[in-house]
Amino acid sequence: MLIYILVGFLAIIILFLIFVALQPNDFRITRAATVAAPPAIVFEQVNDLHKWNAWSPWARMDPDARNTYEGPVAGVGASFAWAGNKKVGEGRMTITDSQPCERIGIKLEFFKPFVATNRVDFTFKPDGDQTEIVWEMSGKNSFVGKIFTLLMSCDKMIGSQFEQGFSNLKSIVEIPVAT
Repeated sequence: MLIYILVGFLAIIILFLIFVALQPNDFRITRAATVAAPPAIVFEQVNDLHKWNAWSPWARMDPDARNTYEGPVAGVGASFAWAGNKKVGEGRMTITDSQPCERIGIKLEFFKPFVATNRVDFTFKPDGDQTEIVWEMSGKNSFVGKIFTLLMSCDKMIGSQFEQGFSNLKSIVEIPVAT
């Protein structure tokens, strides 16, 4: 009888491991928003990593995080590293592509609580006197990452942070309309 229980348990583990292995190798999380400000103003807030703490949802999760900057103030080569509490962990982001008022590409590296390297892209499109901004993060799912995504919706979790970031950004760049 014990042998059947062990074989059954082993079969469940093997099926679970196969199921995890068959999960997508890549992930992409995307959110978009329209901001009532011209692309140049919105672009500047994202292109200058020193300005991120004013609108980044993660900066608000740990206002005491240690932040360091390297390279130019803004644009390609600008780098921002952080070390914070359990909610924000430790990592670094470096701007790898910066096309004024159009696009910013960032290499995002996490060191704690897990190691990962992802790609973050922001695109800016004028829409009358507003800007449509798209924030996207993409990367590879490790085996542990695949298990994590089975237990929790990364799209929902990270996507809600992107949405909060848009809200914070709007409060900085949008000019209130007089009524």
